[in-house]
Amino acid sequence: MIECKGLISLMEASDTALKSADVKMSGWTKIGAGYVTGFFLGDVAAVKAGIEAGADAGNKIGEVIAVQVIPRPHDDLSQLGSWIN
Repeated sequence: MIECKGLISLMEASDTALKSADVKMSGWTKIGAGYVTGFFLGDVAAVKAGIEAGADAGNKIGEVIAVQVIPRPHDDLSQLGSWIN
């Protein structure tokens, strides 16, 4: 996950993450107060590399609030939203 303040920052971060690693963007959501979060799937190492590169790119044009990698997320997490396939 990459959480940014502003959609443009998330778009830049997501584009870079997708181009820099073998990851798939499974969705995004509006959090509120201008915060948006993008969700990525793939091999743990690829996701870590992708969101690290994405966070660096997002910070260049805006503000990245947080990044998080959850290896092997529990099946029940899919009940929180449609972003986990």
